[in-house]
This record gives sequence, C-alpha cells and structure tokens, in this order.
Amino acid sequence: MIEVLMVMGTVPGRVAVLTDALQQFRDRGVTVRVATTFDPVEKIPAATELAEVHLLPTATELGPRFGRAVKRAAPARRPWLRAQRDPWVRRHAKRADVLVALDAQALHTVWQLAQRYRRADAVYGIAPALRAVEKRSADPARYRRPRLNTVGPAPSVLASATRNQTVDLAKRVFEMSTGKRAMKLGPVRWFWQGAVTAPGLPERHRGKIARRVTGNMLKTGHGDSAKRLALAAQGRLKSPATRGQLLGPIVDGELSQGRVPEHLMTVVRGQLKLADGYLKKRNPGKAAPHVLRAFNLMFHRIVQFDGTTSPLAEDPEKFLAPLHNSEAGRAMATPRGRQSPAAFPPAGRPHRMLFFTGLNDNFLGPILERYEAMPGVEVRRLNLMDESILPVLSNGRTNVTLHMLAGASKRAGEVQEAWGPHLEWADTVFADWCNLGAAMLTMIDPGTTRVIVRLHSFEAFSWWPHLTDWSRVDDVVFVSEHLRDLALAAVPRLRAPQGPRTHMISNAMDLHRYVAPKVSADSRFTLGLVGLSSLAKDPRWALAVLRELRRHDERYRLKLVGDDLNPELSPAIAAYVRELDAELAELEPSGAVVRTGRTEDVPGALTDVGVILSTSLRESFHCALVEGAASGAVPVVRDWPFFAGRPHSARSLFPSDWVVGTPQEAAERILALTATEEVWREAGRAAASHVLSTWDWSVTQKDFDRLLLEPPATSA
Repeated sequence: MIEVLMVMGTVPGRVAVLTDALQQFRDRGVTVRVATTFDPVEKIPAATELAEVHLLPTATELGPRFGRAVKRAAPARRPWLRAQRDPWVRRHAKRADVLVALDAQALHTVWQLAQRYRRADAVYGIAPALRAVEKRSADPARYRRPRLNTVGPAPSVLASATRNQTVDLAKRVFEMSTGKRAMKLGPVRWFWQGAVTAPGLPERHRGKIARRVTGNMLKTGHGDSAKRLALAAQGRLKSPATRGQLLGPIVDGELSQGRVPEHLMTVVRGQLKLADGYLKKRNPGKAAPHVLRAFNLMFHRIVQFDGTTSPLAEDPEKFLAPLHNSEAGRAMATPRGRQSPAAFPPAGRPHRMLFFTGLNDNFLGPILERYEAMPGVEVRRLNLMDESILPVLSNGRTNVTLHMLAGASKRAGEVQEAWGPHLEWADTVFADWCNLGAAMLTMIDPGTTRVIVRLHSFEAFSWWPHLTDWSRVDDVVFVSEHLRDLALAAVPRLRAPQGPRTHMISNAMDLHRYVAPKVSADSRFTLGLVGLSSLAKDPRWALAVLRELRRHDERYRLKLVGDDLNPELSPAIAAYVRELDAELAELEPSGAVVRTGRTEDVPGALTDVGVILSTSLRESFHCALVEGAASGAVPVVRDWPFFAGRPHSARSLFPSDWVVGTPQEAAERILALTATEEVWREAGRAAASHVLSTWDWSVTQKDFDRLLLEPPATSA
C-alpha cells in the first residue's frame, strides 16, 4: 500500500479541489495523511472524512523558547519549526512513499523532510502527487528495495544538525551568562563591561549584547553597573538609534527616581532617528511610536515641570533642535493651510462665535458671559467632554501624531464629520488652551471660519504646540510678552510666513470683587501665598522670606491658601514635599505659618492678608498675585527664574519696584512698606489702583472686543 504525507501551510482557496484529490487517492487504495498549520475541523471539515488530518503543534505548545523562534522566523519557515519536533510528522514521514507540499508555505517543510527521508518522492502540488502515486503503482518492485543513496538522511542534514546544535549550545551559554542570575555576580558584571567595549566587535552584536546585559543588571538592582556599561558601550557605537536604544532603560530609571537624565537627548535623538528611517520607507505608522516616545521624554514632567529648572526655558532652540532638524519634525511642521482665507462675518446678521469648552474653562467665564449677552453676537459652546465628542478625542495624541506624519488620516475624516457643521455655522472659533482640542481642530480645513487659539504657560512646556498646524490658525493669544517670546522660540512655525498673528491680551479677571477693607492694621504682618498645587509655585521660597522677616519681627506670619502639593505625582515632588514638611514642622506650631487649604471664597481669605507673594519659578501672568493686589495687599514678586534676565520677564510685566531677586530683597521691601500702618495702606492703595486700571475685565474686555469683533489687522 502506498502512503502519502501532505503538508498544508495555508487554508486552500478551493477546498473542493483538495477533497476531489483525496477521493482519487482513496479510490486508488492510497493512504493519505495531511499535516496542517490551521484547525482542519474548522477550515476543511470535508477533508477530515477522506484522510487522517493532523494539526501541527502551536507556538504555545512548543514551549517559550521554541515559541519565540517560531514567531521570529520567516512565514515560510514557521511550518517546519512546528513540524520538526512533532512525533506524528516524523513517524509518518519515515513511512511515506510520497511527500507533498500543497502550497508555497509548505515547500520548505517538505524539502526538509525529503532531506531526512530520502526514499520518498517529494513533489509540489496535487497533480504531481497523483503522477508520483501512479508511477509507484505501475512498478512497485522498483521501490520495494531501497537504494543505498536513499538510506538515512542526507549528509547536508547531518552537517546542518551539528551546526544547529553548536549554535543552540552557544545561545544557551550566552543566555545563561547574561541572564539575571549571572548579573548578580560582580565578576560577571565586570567581565561583560570589558567585553562590550572590546575593539573589533561588530556594532549590531555590541548593541544587542549591551542591551541585554544592562537590562538584566537593572532588573537585579545593579543600576550603577548598568549605567557604567551602557555609557562605555555607547562610546563605541556609531548609530544614534542604537545608542538611544541602549541608554533608554537608563534614562527611564533616572526619570522614575525624579532626576533629569544627563543622556536624555541621546535617547531622544535615537528615537527620532528610528522614526526618520520609517518615514523614508513611507511607513508613518511605525514612525509614530518613536516620535511619541521622544515627546514623552522631552516633555516629561520631571524634565519640564517638577524641577527648579527647565532645559526648554533655558534654551528652547537648542533643546528642541533634534526635533526640528529631524525628518519627523519637518513632516509635522509641513503647513497644510486652507483653501480659502478666513472671512469677516457679513453685515445684516449676528457674529457667530463658537467656543471650545469642557476640558478647562477656568479662564473663559467672563468672556463667555460678555459675548453671550452682547447684541449682535450669537454664541455656541462645543463641549469637548460631551459623549458625542469623546470618541473623536480618544487616543487623540497618537492619532494627531500619525496624521501629521502621514499628512492625512481616517481620524481627520471623523473630526470633519463631527465638527464640520459647527465650523460651517461659526464665523469665529475660540479655543482656550493649545491642547488636544486645538490640535485636532487643525487636522481639518476650517473653511472661511476664523480660528483663534489662546496658549497658556502649561502648553508652552508640552508637545501640543508641536502637534498643531499653525497654518490653519489665524490668531494666537498670549497673556504675557515673556510667554510669547518662549513660544515663538520653541515653535518656529509660529513665526513662519504661513503662521498666525500673535497678540498679548491679559486674562479676563473681575478684580473689583476682591476690593474689601482689611480686618485690622495687624494684617500688614500677614503674608499671603495663594495656590500651592504645583512645584512651580515654590512655597519654600516664601518660607525663606518669612524667616528673614521674623529675624526682625516675630509678628510676621505666612498664610498658605490652596491644596497641598501631592507627593504621589512624582518622585521629584515627593522629595520637595519632604523638605517643605520639615520646614513647616518647625514653623507651624508657633503660628508662624497657617494653612487654610482650598477655599471658594478667595476674596474673603485675602481680607487679613497685608502682603501678597508670587514666589513661583515660572508664571505666564499669575492671577492670584494680581487678585491679592486688588484687595489692597502689597505685592512682592520673585523675579521668576525661568524668565529672569530675558527681554521680557516679571520685571517687564509688573512695576519694577514690585519685583525682587532674593528672599533678602523681598524681606527688605516688606519691612519698608509695612513699617507703619500708613505706609502699608498707601502702598496697598497704589497697587490696587494699578491693577484695577490695568488688568480688570472692564479694561481688558476692550482688547477682546478688538480681537473678536473688529476685522483683523494685516500684520501681527
């Protein structure tokens, strides 16, 4: 009896052809067995009634090591990797007279079997298989006695097996000597540090070995050894991508400890290099994760928000140069523009304004109230937290990044479908905050609708301005000149010919509601700091001022209004809170410091505050300071370090005598202006008069009217 073993790597397109062939084999008395890479009962049930059909073991059944090998292998080799350790295949291949590859995916498997069981004929396809069976049936005696040259596997198979065993042994030795258990041993760590820096080692091997060894060193708690090895190895590597991949875990570890990594930008450049490689292959889908990884590192809160310095604030052009000079950065900076320029609303109907709301409306209240009540203006709100809008925003940053890299996307069509009718209705769109809403808005052509975006301090230190197509924004509003300077330096597209007009308009603040008499003359000894929820507010600087004052007069005290810093947000904040709490533990028992927590009645909380402080590392404007000044408290402003010494800073925003450089200078100003009740009250009245005449909503609303209601000027 003739036996046939067939191998199938893919589901056949026409199952009927297979079943007809199996029926022909059965009619000839041939025993047919079929090995498949898919579930035969589900995919080819008719074939299971005509032949013995066997499913090759899956990658999971093969065990972790062989399973990984199957997944890494080329598709044509995967069936063989599954078949070579299958006893069913070996048993029936040894007995088979004809080996048949039924598709291209099975060719390599049948070739390998034919090298091992050479007495069988090996063919590709059903028709050749039928001919081979007919040939054997016509002359069975010829095939009854095996020829010498068909006994045993081919010599090449023996050589290959020996080679594979040697390679497998080497791999096992490598895995053991670089594994987590080995990395616990000091001599082993010392050996690999020398090995990865040895001259002559090919770069791809050096990078691969170094990544595995440093990874297992980190997992076993030997971070210092891992960093030394990574730094030594990266000095021998030429590829920015390989260097970045090697140092990535080191950088992540330092960020998790609350430290700004020295080699942060090496990893960023590596990620952008990988992204550029995929873009050259016209594969933005694979480039996007690397761009997002670079964003996560550059704008990590430890790097930009939770420290006393910021590399972006120190030198925005230098810090962001790797992004702007990369292919990915240039792709995202490509202006898509609009088909038609923005048009001023025609006469004879209301001016239609659309405001984006829902994500953060803290600074919109007076603006919305004014224009919703104004004759000749019709206002709508697009709530980005509405259930109908949320699906468009889902996974927003990834979708915007992919869209900007590719120049088009399915998500842009969804945004057009969801927001298009609103844009067609509106004459003007106002998006407060340059965040996800503004970025997604610029994915689509706004038609003739004018687009205005207000950019605050937070976004300037984030990725969102780099994910916004500024060629589709007509006007961008800043609340201070120093913030505008930073944004223009960090985002070159803002100053490009296709970029928007820029404006400086202060926040809308109803300052008159803070005007109230102080509870007593002793209020002049109470310092107030309103808002503590971010490290940028730096309340420890206020404690330094308080100590200087109490050296002269112990009547001075500090009132802290607002939520405490949350140490769970990051290790850097946790470290700051520990130091802050230690200082407060010394001062609070004596009443030198009072914490009130959050309050909805800030005007009431200010009635016993005689001096209002701004101790921040950075601010775009600092509304709480101006509100305190409106209450009659004497303002004392730290020269915000992120902007100090620049053409525009706290010194150019506020009257020069308000601003101080050190806690000692702050104490001197306070002592001078609170020396007597008369001096203090006069200084408070002067400060209140200045802020009310400069920044109250009754004044600044005219700037918004010019922006929103008058035809735009031809230049910024």
